[in-house]
Amino acid sequence: MANTKSAKKAARKTIRRTEINKARTSQVRTEVRKVEAAIAAGNKDTALEALKSATPLMARSAQKGAMHKKTASRRISRLTARVKAIAS
Repeated sequence: MANTKSAKKAARKTIRRTEINKARTSQVRTEVRKVEAAIAAGNKDTALEALKSATPLMARSAQKGAMHKKTASRRISRLTARVKAIAS
């Protein structure tokens, strides 16, 4: 347990930030699942719509520190390539 006042505050902040990061990560995963489902169904229009909503969430998640920037970039790139490869 934290002993000093500043350490106690840091512990409180960590708890708050953890909850926010969990929410962001969960939201990103949900949106990515929507893209994956559309890709599996072979529906390019739905996949594009889902990708358009997932991309900014991943970028924002990386910017806020919930996900590494290169991880977000790699995932966006791979999803985009997979959506692009769907035969229309």
